[in-house]
Amino acid sequence: MPRFALKVEYDGAPFAGWQAQADQPSVQGAIEAALARLDPGFAAGARIAAAGRTDTGVHATGQVAHADMQRDWDPFRLSEALNWHLKPAPVAILAAARVEDDFHARFSATERRYLFRLVARRAPLTHLRGQVWQVLNPLDLEAMRGGAAHLVGHHDFTTFRSSICQAKSPLKSLDCIEITESEIPQGREYRFVLRARSFLHNQVRSIVGTLERVGAGSWQPTRVKEALEARNRAACGPVCPPQGLYLTGVGYPSDPFRGPGPTGR
Repeated sequence: MPRFALKVEYDGAPFAGWQAQADQPSVQGAIEAALARLDPGFAAGARIAAAGRTDTGVHATGQVAHADMQRDWDPFRLSEALNWHLKPAPVAILAAARVEDDFHARFSATERRYLFRLVARRAPLTHLRGQVWQVLNPLDLEAMRGGAAHLVGHHDFTTFRSSICQAKSPLKSLDCIEITESEIPQGREYRFVLRARSFLHNQVRSIVGTLERVGAGSWQPTRVKEALEARNRAACGPVCPPQGLYLTGVGYPSDPFRGPGPTGR
């Protein structure tokens, strides 16, 4: 049974997250419904697996999933057919690739990359509404960078994970937090890029929400270190809303979307 990797982009606004749910729309459900139009296995209830289960309202520009098909599709034709059947849902298959049977979208991944977009502007948002978190006043970029520096490395992130997180351990290695600032009409945009092998539930949103407090002047940068060392969820800053968060990429030992797959093309 041939296995295909899918690179997926989606607007998370109309979905109750990635994971399929019986009574709510999901990204996984939309893709599996499209696959069911193409493959008898999915028509009979086969499932796909993804690199990460994004929450309600979270977007993606580089999610990766894999699907086991009964037919050995040409990867380009598979992506085109899926995109046709996904209409009008805001989900797109950016690429499909034939992969080895031991490839797993989640367990083979060596890195996840997230972007959080925050806009400081007093005027209401129009074009970016639902795509960023809006605050009213500009933030102190250097203060946020100072606070973020305390979080890079291998730590116990109990403070920065959801109380319902199912991970066995709060110990994670955060490889990078990069924060940049740019001008937009009548405001400023701040972009937070975070990279790690894996993340705890709500870890990124908890970190960004805390750093926003630093940028706003409500927290000193050293308080981020104190919060981390407290290993207590109550020490965390507010969890920021989901609409500014994007899963932008997943790393693997060998990029499945670069070059021909194992069967060639």
